[in-house]
Amino acid sequence: MPKKIWVFMLTFVFLLSLMLPNAPTAQAKGKSKGNQEKIAKKWVKKKLKSMSVEEKVGQLFIIHAYGKTPTDPDYTETNLNSKRGGANYKEIIEKFHIGGVIYFNWNDNIGTPINPKQVQALSNGLQKIALKQKSKIPLFISTDQEGGIVARVTEPATVLPGNMALGATKSVTYAKKSAEIIGTELKSLGINMDFAPDLDVNVNPENPVIGVRSYSENPNLVGTLGTAQIEGLQKQNVIATGKHFPGHGDTNVDSHYGLPIVNHDLKTLYEVDLNPFRTAIKSGVDAIMTAHIVVPALDSSGLPATLSKPIMTGVLRNQLKYDGLIITDSLDMSGANVLPADQVPVAAFEAGADILLNPPDVELAYKSILKAVKTKKISKKRLDQSVTRILLAKYKRGIIKQPLTKEKMLKKIGTPENLKMADEITEKSITLIKNDHHTLPLKRNQKVLITGPTTANSERLGTLLTDKGLDAIAYGTNTSPTAAEIQTAVDKAKNTEVIVVATYNANTNTAQQTMVKALKQTGKPVVIASMRNPYDIMSFPEVDANILTYGNRDISTRALAKALVGEISPSGKLPVTIPGLYSFGTGLHY
Repeated sequence: MPKKIWVFMLTFVFLLSLMLPNAPTAQAKGKSKGNQEKIAKKWVKKKLKSMSVEEKVGQLFIIHAYGKTPTDPDYTETNLNSKRGGANYKEIIEKFHIGGVIYFNWNDNIGTPINPKQVQALSNGLQKIALKQKSKIPLFISTDQEGGIVARVTEPATVLPGNMALGATKSVTYAKKSAEIIGTELKSLGINMDFAPDLDVNVNPENPVIGVRSYSENPNLVGTLGTAQIEGLQKQNVIATGKHFPGHGDTNVDSHYGLPIVNHDLKTLYEVDLNPFRTAIKSGVDAIMTAHIVVPALDSSGLPATLSKPIMTGVLRNQLKYDGLIITDSLDMSGANVLPADQVPVAAFEAGADILLNPPDVELAYKSILKAVKTKKISKKRLDQSVTRILLAKYKRGIIKQPLTKEKMLKKIGTPENLKMADEITEKSITLIKNDHHTLPLKRNQKVLITGPTTANSERLGTLLTDKGLDAIAYGTNTSPTAAEIQTAVDKAKNTEVIVVATYNANTNTAQQTMVKALKQTGKPVVIASMRNPYDIMSFPEVDANILTYGNRDISTRALAKALVGEISPSGKLPVTIPGLYSFGTGLHY
């Protein structure tokens, strides 16, 4: 090759390399991340020096107040009577320098259905108030948006079927995509922290508080799907919160109303309950929420995990090497109130918590921590450790730099693409576990009685089936059907060919069990559609068909209707064992 041509080619390649953008190497990415962390830590260090003790203590609290706006006059008396710390959010922020708020439906922060503009305006209004304070630190704005039965944000936002439905699909893709949808829509409303996912391993059919909020009884599946949801949420810069540490999956007491005891030995705890949390910690979960449960194998004191230093610091911080945010479950729950009211916040903080969620008396809780710091019961070093974690989380997720949300973001709520994906996930979760004599799918023009509690959407299901060409009679009952309602259902069944009973937690409801037995005695084929708890079918081994939805929201009812008439073939697999009847992974199709 002539020398001139060789020189020309080398020169051309060199010039071309200068024009093309350089792909970031792993080393470059690492340096960039390291630089960001240095910048964040430098900012936090500077901010800490400028804060008073009172401001630091305030950052430890996430509280709720009633009202649609930061100064809603309709709830002044309610807020004062319920010890919210002021007449409205504005007063509470100004008085106690709080670190965050939590939205509920029942306190009218979020309506049902939601008004997206109102929620976004509330979020922006609260952040503007926080930014006017001396410390100028934006708020955590949080809610419980697990999907399924625990979802504060509903229509017109995207409603998703929930964790156990995801468990029935066993799809990491669906888990991550559903969390991305949740994260995008929460962010559009100005909500930057989600108390999800639920990492409890539900191994107790009679668990009254977790159930379908869990992905599965299989700890590996819980960890895998939970990690996918953590990644999906945090990809949208929404703080994900794994809960309820060290594991609420084997209780028969609801910690909202009592104090559950988990009597697992150490081997079971580490192999089952703690397993998903280890996975979540490795994936970089931003926050972990405590459980108000007693775990004697980890702490023999009888204190709930929320107040237990051996559990919160000994296991979570030291053994599992977790250095993210530790958030208490709501301190207004009965399971946390085992000490005098002024001692509970201090005990939780001393145990290892960074954030004290929803104390029943805001002023009392704030003053109790402040007093503990000023009397050196809590050291300033320990206080600074928690405030540092809080500020780092706010910086990392962009809350410090971009606390406000633009109105145009509301266009991302309930998009056709999101709604379509939600329907797809729900339809893939429907699980058929028994179908004797090919009772399902139902035939067009078939005379069908649809009955069961209205809480199980029985009447809505009847309407959907009628629209699909069935001769359907719908009769809704109370959650615990009366003798008269049972007799009416039996009478209506006489002129039908098939009976579909939508059940709702029937495994613990003797009245629903009595109704199903009475309907079975008519001699007509009986289909049980478990609209929430898959364990319902433990009570009905003799029926002709069993089909599961894992939730009673309209999206699940619509998917069920499609499956009942054969528009879709059930493809879900049982993510739990039905004792004595069906094994993990059972699932039929047409």
